[in-house]
Amino acid sequence: MPGRPVPGTGTDPVSQRPVVAVVCDVIYPYSRGGRELRNQELLPRLAGRADLHVFTMQWWDGPPVRREGGVTYHAISRLHPLYRHGRRSARQAAWFALASLRLLGRRFDVLEADQIPYVQLFVLRLVATVKRTTFTVTWHEVWGRSYWREYLGRAGWAAWAAWAVERLAMRLPDMIIAASPQTAERLREVLGASAPITTVPNGIDLAAIHAAYPDADPADLVVVGRLIEHKRVGMVLDVVARLHAQGLRTTCRIIGDGPERAALEQQAHALGIAPWVEFRIDVGEQKELYALLKSARLFVSLSVREGFGMAVLEAIACGLPVLTTSAPDNHAQHLVRDYSRGTVCEPGLDTVTAAVRGLLAGPGGPAPDTGGPADSWLASYDWPAVAEKLAGVYAQ
Repeated sequence: MPGRPVPGTGTDPVSQRPVVAVVCDVIYPYSRGGRELRNQELLPRLAGRADLHVFTMQWWDGPPVRREGGVTYHAISRLHPLYRHGRRSARQAAWFALASLRLLGRRFDVLEADQIPYVQLFVLRLVATVKRTTFTVTWHEVWGRSYWREYLGRAGWAAWAAWAVERLAMRLPDMIIAASPQTAERLREVLGASAPITTVPNGIDLAAIHAAYPDADPADLVVVGRLIEHKRVGMVLDVVARLHAQGLRTTCRIIGDGPERAALEQQAHALGIAPWVEFRIDVGEQKELYALLKSARLFVSLSVREGFGMAVLEAIACGLPVLTTSAPDNHAQHLVRDYSRGTVCEPGLDTVTAAVRGLLAGPGGPAPDTGGPADSWLASYDWPAVAEKLAGVYAQ
């Protein structure tokens, strides 16, 4: 961790551990996604090297400060809904940004923040300047103007303004930690080749995955992720309906929750496939997720935008055949291309349906040699290895 504490800030006088403030509006297990799981896995592994404090919304009941896994959690705002009308709430972003001013009264040596939802980065840049401390931001993905236009559902000034905010936010940190090499590359396209960017990827718990046994209830297809529009879970349902029309009674398990769940359930009923589609919003532990993954024949991810693809990596580690698409903003495709049982196809419905049908005609399910020599690259994504890399970045 950092070797040069800022004078007059928060270094623990007993252990001389630097005090690190991590600002993120979501935490695991109350919100489930790649960035939440990243912090949940990495921060306790770094707790012996730093006094770690996470500043977030009050997701839990009880006092605003609690300690877990060697990490202290502080609620700096009440809980605001993350989504409104299926999109991230601008109101929530604004309230959380204002609440981040409370860090002016805190003592710390290093200030780290999550990229999303951008607005808080402007406030935290002010905090870091006033406190004379290093400001580091973990960047998960770069959207760009075209995607902002698609996301906002409009052209013109709104998409331009959102992209301008994103570009400006990139220039605020003293250091950026990119969650994938592709995100680092896109950041450098905007900031230049000499920008202070280092890549520390998301990871997986290889020991826990290897120890998991398949769930007793099998499924043909499995999908994992937040149920939001760009994940394209609706297309998975369309694929299942087409396969049924072709006489292939395919079952599908969808693990996750989000603002699109009700619409997806209605779509399954409208397509006449509801009895063959299971929505699982009750998966509470990673070991349960791994068991469900291993009980499936094929993992499918049709997301058009992935900064990394942690669920994809987990499926790979479980040894499942994995299908994803070549959508330009889907960085998970790079993981799948490196995988011995991975398939990347064009993102159209006809192509995806044909690919799924072909893969289901194969052996399916976890390979007996999961984690074998052909995919030894997975070891670099084990959480302890990732934690060591992140500790090295902080020690610079």
